[in-house]
Amino acid sequence: MDKIQSKKLLNHYSAWKYIVLIVTIIVMLFSALPTWYGEDAAVQVGAKAGLNLTPIELRDKLMAQGVEVKRIEVKHAQHGSANNSEDGQTLIVLNDDSEQTLVKTLVSSMVSEPKELTLALVSAAPSWLQNMGFEPIKLGLDLRGGVQFLLDVDVQPVYQAQADALVESLRQFLREQQIRGASVRIDSTRDDAGLQIAIAFNDAAQSTNNTRSTIRQFMQQSYPTWQLTNADNGLVVKLAQEEQIKLRNLTVQQNLQIMRSRIEELGITEALVQRQGEHRIRIELPGVQDPAAAKNVIGATASLAFFEVKESGSVNAQVLKDKSGNPVYVARTPVLGGDHIVDARANIGEMGMAEVNIHLDRIGGQKMSEFSRANIGKPMATSYSEYSRDEQGKAKQTQEIISVATIQSQLGDRFRITGAGTYQEAQQLALLLRAGSMTAPVTIVEERTIGPTLGAENIQNGFAALGLGMGITLLFMALWYRRLGWVANVALIANMVILFGLLALIPGAVLTLPGIAGLVLTVGMAVDTNVLIFERIKDKLKEGRSFAMAIDTGFDSAFSTIFDANFTTMITAVVLYSIGNGPIQGFALTLGLGLLTSMFTGIFASRALINLVYGRDARRHVRV
Repeated sequence: MDKIQSKKLLNHYSAWKYIVLIVTIIVMLFSALPTWYGEDAAVQVGAKAGLNLTPIELRDKLMAQGVEVKRIEVKHAQHGSANNSEDGQTLIVLNDDSEQTLVKTLVSSMVSEPKELTLALVSAAPSWLQNMGFEPIKLGLDLRGGVQFLLDVDVQPVYQAQADALVESLRQFLREQQIRGASVRIDSTRDDAGLQIAIAFNDAAQSTNNTRSTIRQFMQQSYPTWQLTNADNGLVVKLAQEEQIKLRNLTVQQNLQIMRSRIEELGITEALVQRQGEHRIRIELPGVQDPAAAKNVIGATASLAFFEVKESGSVNAQVLKDKSGNPVYVARTPVLGGDHIVDARANIGEMGMAEVNIHLDRIGGQKMSEFSRANIGKPMATSYSEYSRDEQGKAKQTQEIISVATIQSQLGDRFRITGAGTYQEAQQLALLLRAGSMTAPVTIVEERTIGPTLGAENIQNGFAALGLGMGITLLFMALWYRRLGWVANVALIANMVILFGLLALIPGAVLTLPGIAGLVLTVGMAVDTNVLIFERIKDKLKEGRSFAMAIDTGFDSAFSTIFDANFTTMITAVVLYSIGNGPIQGFALTLGLGLLTSMFTGIFASRALINLVYGRDARRHVRV
């Protein structure tokens, strides 16, 4: 019987694997470099701000005020680019971060539109690195400094509005069905089930099953989310618990979207807006040290509504007061509300008065067109409403008529209103209307301001802990494993480079102080992979196997243990990121990414290095 001899080269990687490893590390290194350079404070001047100064003139004016400027850039759209949104913007980059607010104040006196000025942070990396598209890691509120708001959303007015609409609909139905002796009112008694509507039968003849069944049939067809129960002298209507939860979630979600829109209107970048608990919203504004402007806009609940004006004493009218305190009789139901407003811009009219130009969506434009066509020559009132808290902490709505104008012709989806006050007040109203009207009142229940000094201290202490932990780990691995220790150290350094590069590349990734704790933890977990492998190699050497054989079997036998340990920890990281918020998510993100990078470097990179230096050996297999 012939013996066929074959060779299998142990501990050998194909060339493409080394190429993948080298390219990955180089790309991640370039991605991590901008974070090393850090960021500079800057003031961004929008193209519409009306800055009629050249960069040299602007620099001279600022230097005359004692402000040192690192550079001034004027952005221009690239040739052939369809996106020219940044064309004409001026960026003032400062040497001292503490002068950012001062420079914004100085420049605001040099422009015609101060609202076009925004605070910004720009990368301090060389231009060639920025041109490659690499940016520094985004820092969280605890590291960069800024302001944090915790808002409480009061959904009770939403329930109240639903109940009011149902009461009006029920009354209309009773009149159409000519059911007499029945009254509909909102029960002032409130419990965990929400608002109650009582339908009382004053006439004994109307309390028959026929009347009850008629109302039940109407409710089932038109309002299936409301539950009816029998009472001694009528019916009780309650909003179903499932519908209350759904309505609350929709209200909070809509307010979330409105908050994001408002923050975009303010020009604040890298803001975090997310839900916290059942009816609270948390907002983090990194880099914002003067929260006054943000607070005024975030906490406001301004809304417009347009009403048909009624005669004094009309049955279907409600009374609202104008700015002078005079009563104005308007319809109970508005023609349309602020939710149909697409755009709003402040302007100065022909008479020198401030006005707001309104642009409605398609449905709102259709409603306004139909109403104005049928009411030419009649007055229409515009109301302004906002919510606030009384001394007992309950939400209350303040609503007043800001203008009553006669409809001269049929209106469309674009028209203007007056009576908003000064031009600055009209601008504020236009901003709120553009960003959306709150569906429920919100209250700022907590406000925290973190100074940039504290953020810098957190960064210094956090990375000092990371450096100390990494230094001790490198020393231990070098002394304990000696011949293989340097491999673990190189893999650990590569792991940190890749991890920082990933944090800078992933959209939405934010590094927080707990995130730095996750980095420190990753250092230990990264070498833990090598510890498991090296211990298996030592066991194989004790069994009398060659060094090459010990390496091959050591990596293979340790893989399943490494995978199981990292997979279970990854489950924890995913759960933390899913249900956590802010700092918890920051920790979970670095923990999860650290698990992936530590497996990549601990198994793949370490094996590649060992193969190059120690693994060149062959074992002869004999096959009969």
